[in-house]
Amino acid sequence: MLIRSLLIGICSVSGYFIALKYLASYQLSIIGLLLGFIAAVIVIQIEQIIRRFSLRIILGGVVGTIIGLLIAILLSYGLRFVTVWEQQELAFLIYALMASILGYLGLVIGSKKSEEISLPAFGPFKGFRGGSDYRILDTSVIIDGRIADICDTGFMEGTLIVPRFVLDELQHIADSSDSMKRSRGRRGLDILNRVQKNQGLNIEIVDHEFPKIKGVDAKLVALAKKMNGKIITNDFNLNKVAELQGIKILNVNELANALKPVVLPGELMVVKVIKEGKEPGQGVAYLDDGTMVIVDHASRHLGETLEVAVTSVLQTTAGRMIFTDLKAVVPEKRVHSVEAL
Repeated sequence: MLIRSLLIGICSVSGYFIALKYLASYQLSIIGLLLGFIAAVIVIQIEQIIRRFSLRIILGGVVGTIIGLLIAILLSYGLRFVTVWEQQELAFLIYALMASILGYLGLVIGSKKSEEISLPAFGPFKGFRGGSDYRILDTSVIIDGRIADICDTGFMEGTLIVPRFVLDELQHIADSSDSMKRSRGRRGLDILNRVQKNQGLNIEIVDHEFPKIKGVDAKLVALAKKMNGKIITNDFNLNKVAELQGIKILNVNELANALKPVVLPGELMVVKVIKEGKEPGQGVAYLDDGTMVIVDHASRHLGETLEVAVTSVLQTTAGRMIFTDLKAVVPEKRVHSVEAL
């Protein structure tokens, strides 16, 4: 606010003295003061619009505008040899028209196509990579919270995009009358705040709206197409819909399953049976990462710590299930630990 107030003051005073110098009238110099004030307000509004765009888009627009103006200068230089070019007023109008058209085309094309240009990842261009480096966060993955832990590890690269409509949905959930939804929404906002404080990440909130598209998932797919980005989610349905439309999906659940320790048939592990299974005689236990362990002949050992042998492993879309057979009752409480022999 201080810088903006200073800008308005400088522009207003400058407009006043410029009008006073060339109009030589204190009354008319007020017009210069007002014009300076209006110019400063317009500049502030333009700044508010520009800050919504990424630096890559702004750079592309500036480069495109410069190229367009250079082409206009080259074309106008060639027209110097035409006899009608001797009329200076007509020459200026033609040049102004060409500069306006080519400058506008350069601005639009440069800003739109900047995402398709891959600049070298060194020197002043470090970080300006292709649009595929955009990672768009979905509402479910923000509420889930594991994305913050992934970001803290340093494995996440590129630019994280938080669409405005996702932020609005989080706020709507946080304001819900249902206590469960309200806590989930507030958790999502806390996770976003935590990720935003990560110094090693570039996070942008984009205001792209798709008024003709209903539903947050459909808008996410449309935004990913527009930005040539990837969607980070743990929503199974969004995963399938996006893949059908050629959108790259980064599924947090798949990442979690890939990072789980490999368990082979014949290995031994120590678990605590906490409930009965669906089949007669089965017991159910869980590892620290939430993996379900089915133990045969363990329904009579509820609440006890057992040593079991792995018989098979089943990988499903919902996670991994380990089938085991009872070996012995363990007196020590080494719960949820895995011992590979």
